[in-house]
Amino acid sequence: MTDQMNADEKRLAELGYSQELSRTWSSFSNFAISFSIISILAGCFTTFGQAWNNGGPIAISWGWPIISAFILLIGFTMSELVSAYPTSGGIYWWASKMGGPAAGFYTGWLNLIGLLAVTASVAYGCATFLDLTLSTLSSSYSSHYSLNRVFLLFVVILAVAAVLNIFSGHLLAVINNISVWWHVAGVAAVIAILAFVPKAHQSLGFVFGDKVNNSGYADAMTHGHTYWFLVLPLGFLLTQYTITGFDASAHLSEETQGASEAAAKGIWRSIFYSAVGGWVLLLAFLFAVQDKDAITKGGGGVDLIFGQALGQGWHVTVLAISVAGQFFCTIACLTSASRMTFAFSRDGAIPGSKLWSKVTAARVPANAVVFVAVIGAIITLPALIKVDINGAAVPIAFYAVVSVAVIGLYLAFAIPIFLRWKIGDAFETGSWTNGKKYKWMNPIAVAEIIIISIYFILPITPAAVPGNKDFSWKFVNYAPLLTGGILILLTIWWFVSARKWFTGPKHTIDTAVTEAFKDS
Repeated sequence: MTDQMNADEKRLAELGYSQELSRTWSSFSNFAISFSIISILAGCFTTFGQAWNNGGPIAISWGWPIISAFILLIGFTMSELVSAYPTSGGIYWWASKMGGPAAGFYTGWLNLIGLLAVTASVAYGCATFLDLTLSTLSSSYSSHYSLNRVFLLFVVILAVAAVLNIFSGHLLAVINNISVWWHVAGVAAVIAILAFVPKAHQSLGFVFGDKVNNSGYADAMTHGHTYWFLVLPLGFLLTQYTITGFDASAHLSEETQGASEAAAKGIWRSIFYSAVGGWVLLLAFLFAVQDKDAITKGGGGVDLIFGQALGQGWHVTVLAISVAGQFFCTIACLTSASRMTFAFSRDGAIPGSKLWSKVTAARVPANAVVFVAVIGAIITLPALIKVDINGAAVPIAFYAVVSVAVIGLYLAFAIPIFLRWKIGDAFETGSWTNGKKYKWMNPIAVAEIIIISIYFILPITPAAVPGNKDFSWKFVNYAPLLTGGILILLTIWWFVSARKWFTGPKHTIDTAVTEAFKDS
């Protein structure tokens, strides 16, 4: 182990950094954190309604594997990059190395925005399903439902996750290892329950051919251009959001043994296994549907399926399995986001950088953890506003935060993926490489990211379109306002100030020492 750790530290020194964080994570732990953040027990449950309302069963049964294939392609391109540059800065470090300070500045902020949003969205989803679990157990608790109550649970979950993150880096590795097995066993248990407990199951024709348009667009029609080119693609948010956050393997690379190989495999393996497991889980949901119209009328939430198909005991069991998985996911998201905050602050890119780049005696960036948790709570405040669409309560604010997460993260991925393609054969690869396949993989990956980013800033409902007779600001998908507004402010900041002092990643060891390591 000592030889391997020395090799990792040497490579880190070649990239300009001393070993500040504790390198105690195994290859499995590195895979585990990305697998935990992807968390099919989180995304498949919390954003199921987005796909049901926008497309129906075909958005799930066909949309999931198709979009997963594109995401796996993105993962392969990123695996090659992290193998070459295994640093906590991850995505933004790659962009700075290949495209200069401006590329690094924008990539870093997009990545940070995405990580803050994904942490907030997972924690809020966990709070929602915890509230559903308690409501299913107790009718008196259920009768006093309020958005304030869910938000309070959300804040408590964020706080507990923050404390666990601050306590110990080694503890986090253990938690993420447990999380993997919880997801494997938990998903298997949910699938088995939905396969054997319901009295009836849907046909293959329903699961792979039925359509729903509960978006408000095109008068609920499930044919025509509006359905196929607007409504259905909006349903793909389920897949694109669920299978994200796998850049955690890069952010934890400075804490991983054998990082050049382990982090690369952590990225693509976490995507592949999540894609397969998630598809089987989602098919189990669809086969268990008892009353399609009741689910559509109720807003498309997956809990409606459980309520139809299962008795109280099994219903609570499924929800509890999901809540635990979502809590593991929240912890992992907070870990990844705090490491990105630490790395970006280490290079002076965030206001208050000296504070956020400090580490405790246990070598944990505790201030960065608190920063992520507080910002996550702030950007989710609009979730306190109740929104009804077609008579059903729809969490517009939650889907907006989800969209911000997807847009921020994937646009951040696109920049270094494009730059690597632009460099071509001159790129110095690490031990894990795509070979010549990068020539077609990278442009396809970038094109997919651009297309989904455009879709996910569109209004989720016609009532969010300015000029519509039912327009109201509470219906508005604020993803473009938040991401666009921040990008405008960043551009102003860059040209007025940041370009004068931000030079990209700052070395924490002397340049002469770095060169000596390269030559040794």
